[in-house]
Amino acid sequence: MSDWPDSIQAGETELHEPLVRRVLAPNPSPYTFTGTQTWLVGAGNEIAVIDPGPAGSGLSIGDPKDINGAGHVEAILRAVGDAKVTAILCTHTHRDHSPAAAPLKSATGAPIIGCAPLALKDDGPRADSAFDPDYTPDRILTDGDRISGDGWTIEAVATPGHTSNHICYALIESGALFTGDHVMKWSTSVVSPPDGDMADYMASLQKLYDRTDRIYYPAHGPAIEKPQQLVRGMIGHRRMRERQILGELKKGPRPITQMVEAMYKGLDPRLKGAAGRSVLAHLVDLNQQQRVAADDDVWRVTAEAET
Repeated sequence: MSDWPDSIQAGETELHEPLVRRVLAPNPSPYTFTGTQTWLVGAGNEIAVIDPGPAGSGLSIGDPKDINGAGHVEAILRAVGDAKVTAILCTHTHRDHSPAAAPLKSATGAPIIGCAPLALKDDGPRADSAFDPDYTPDRILTDGDRISGDGWTIEAVATPGHTSNHICYALIESGALFTGDHVMKWSTSVVSPPDGDMADYMASLQKLYDRTDRIYYPAHGPAIEKPQQLVRGMIGHRRMRERQILGELKKGPRPITQMVEAMYKGLDPRLKGAAGRSVLAHLVDLNQQQRVAADDDVWRVTAEAET
């Protein structure tokens, strides 16, 4: 049941496998696709909620003004029904993922468990959602930590890169991995410095490639049924972008905006900010390797890159 339906309605519950259901938040955008997907784990009396999503007040699911997920907590509670929420987990703290954790905790009494808090002001135009400064976890998970409930066990898989606090969650009983924004089928992940780190992101991709998870459930877009194949392609795509950047700079020094225009032909203008942040992330990584350098906002290759 992991095929992507033609029509997806916010607030509805979809069963993907016996232990996994999904509730879509009403926050579609060029950066969230059809919206944030909240995953419910468990088929018995205890439920874990992964990425509770955005939060708001005063509106309900279906209201055309509900662009911030005001009714999403209500939809999660309807999906949970008579079961008990025993854990609220966040993959990271962008505002389309974690703000609903607090009202969901108030409604259920469940602890907020998972990624570490992070409140950071970016130094450039954000291409995805800003950070959630109010996220306050009751317990922070580190790589390999586990929590369990009625018929399910979830293991934390630390995957920094998209953000420094990003965590994926492995469902031990089924071989599923909830990948947040780290791996998505519909789009590459935004890696936006200073918190986003391309070297960390690539290492995290390799970490997932070396695993044997059966299926990925991302926070946006369709399930990924051939995860190793997709991750291998993503690693290759990032290496290709790195080669493109070096190729552009070998033509002469230039600013990021000029590189984006040359490298992303036909890109939706609304996504140029995301492209620029991705190029910057690659440049920071290449600078740490001493292959590029910057003079103010103009980047150039170094002697090491020329050899």
